[in-house]
This record gives sequence, structure tokens and C-alpha cells, in this order.
Amino acid sequence: MTGDTQMLSRIRIVLVNTTHPGNIGAVARAMKNMSLSRLVLVSPSRYPEQADVAFARASGAHDLLSAATTVDSLDEAVAGCRLIMGSSARSRTIGWPMLTPRQCAAKAVDAAGESDVALVFGTERTGLTNDELDRCHHLVQIPTNPEYSSLNIAMAVQVIAYEVMVASGQHAVNTNRGRLPATAEKFDGFMQHLEQALDDIGFSDPRRSDKLMRRLRRMFLRAQPDPDELNLLRGILSAAQGRKSMR
Repeated sequence: MTGDTQMLSRIRIVLVNTTHPGNIGAVARAMKNMSLSRLVLVSPSRYPEQADVAFARASGAHDLLSAATTVDSLDEAVAGCRLIMGSSARSRTIGWPMLTPRQCAAKAVDAAGESDVALVFGTERTGLTNDELDRCHHLVQIPTNPEYSSLNIAMAVQVIAYEVMVASGQHAVNTNRGRLPATAEKFDGFMQHLEQALDDIGFSDPRRSDKLMRRLRRMFLRAQPDPDELNLLRGILSAAQGRKSMR
């Protein structure tokens, strides 16, 4: 298990009194999408009696459902956690510390380096009660259209789980996987060809040629073209030149 995976394994998603078993399955799917694996259910309705509905909505995240823990109280669900954050779409008259999903994720990832963290979601219709929020260090609210702020619980979990994955660094993707940039020699050959082609088609101005080529070089260096891409570009340049040979 890598360090990031171990850290994410300390972050548990806690669903309180979920009324529809299909939502439990959808939450499991959202979690697995974002590399989270610990699901705790507090007194869910019609589950596990209607587990087939949950498994149908899980779409391959069956392992998370099978490993989910079911408990009778929120206190049991968050036992051992040093940081507890609750999600709510409703404004509260009592001022809990309010976080955005991004701030919530940053705190969760930081705390999960050393201890367990709970991200708590209330029942679909009413969210978390004030008593349940009393057990939370922070309240997280997902910004939405004020005229239509209701989010399905799985959507809410998806948003926050995504931010957790981003904050953990798990989102980092090598977009150059399977390809290597062209060598410096091939790149310089392309730049020479480009400079000649711009001259041949009358685009470059001798008085500004150095500045133009420097800007073009920086642009192509940022793109890090591979050998096949350089060959394609050089083919385009040759066509623009009327397939003249390089001088």
C-alpha cells in the first residue's frame, strides 16, 4: 500500500439514516471513482434488506458495499476519528465553522496523515440534525444555484470525494505516458525547418525574426512534441513550402 493510498484509507464516508438503498450503492460508486474505500452506515433504512438495489447502483463498487460497516449511532461511526466534518445544504442559525469542499478536503488529507477522519452526510430529505452536527468540528457546504440547492447524496459525496482525491495528489496523471519528447537534435532540426519555411512563404520579417523564433521555440518547448508529432509538423511545413528541400 502506497503512502497516499494508506492516507486515503483513513478517510471514512459516514452516511446517517440513508432512506434509499440505491443511494448507498451510488455513494459506493462515487467513492471508488475517487479512491476512497471506507464506508460506514448509521441505521440505514431498508438496508441490507434491499441490498440488491444498492448493489445494482454500485456499478462495480461491490467490494466497498461488502466491506461497509453498519452501526447504530453516529458516535460509533466516528469512533477513533480526530477530525469530523459534516455536510449540509442548509444554513444554520448557530454558527458552525463553515468550509468549502476544497477547504474540507485539504483539512481531511492533512489530518489523515496521522489519524482517522470522518466525512458525515445526513439523510436525503433533511440532512444532518443539529445534534449530529454537534459532533462535527466543521460544516462543509457545497456551493449551488441558490434557487435549486438540493443535491442527491451521491452527488454531494462525489464532489467532496473528488476534492479529497485532488488534495491527496492521487489525481496526478502523466499525460505523456507511453511517449517521449523528441530529442534536442530532432527539435532543433524542426526549428530550423520552421524558420526556413516561414521565410519561404514570406511570413517572417528579417527585422523581427529572432524575436519571433524565440517565441515559437518557447511555445513548442512547452508542448514537448514527440518524434511522430515533429514529423507531422515538418510534413505540413514542406507542403506549405511546395515541398522544397531544406537549403
